[in-house]
Amino acid sequence: MHSRKSRFGLPIPVQRALRKFGQDVRDARKRRRLPMSILAERAAISRVTLMKVEKGDPSVSVGICASVLFAIGLLEQFEEIADAKHDSIGRLLEEENLPKRIRRTTSNSQRENKE
Repeated sequence: MHSRKSRFGLPIPVQRALRKFGQDVRDARKRRRLPMSILAERAAISRVTLMKVEKGDPSVSVGICASVLFAIGLLEQFEEIADAKHDSIGRLLEEENLPKRIRRTTSNSQRENKE
């Protein structure tokens, strides 16, 4: 499956998701009536880096994004992103690989009792 790439070499859906993330962070900051300078200080980053986060810049590290989410009180949602309970495909694949039968093993004490 070929997907179109953006100018950053990332698939277009990834670029869209990053832009949406940035817009969501900006909206959350505004709902909390936090100026950029205060949120940047709380996240221990510069205003320029916060601007990059809010634009969805793919060069911003995941750690920076997590720091910003922590500073606005949304880190719990970040922790849930790849949680197994949200990974229906992964769980289905895992179930396919489960053994059909599980054989009961005898321990040494059970063997000694038989003898």
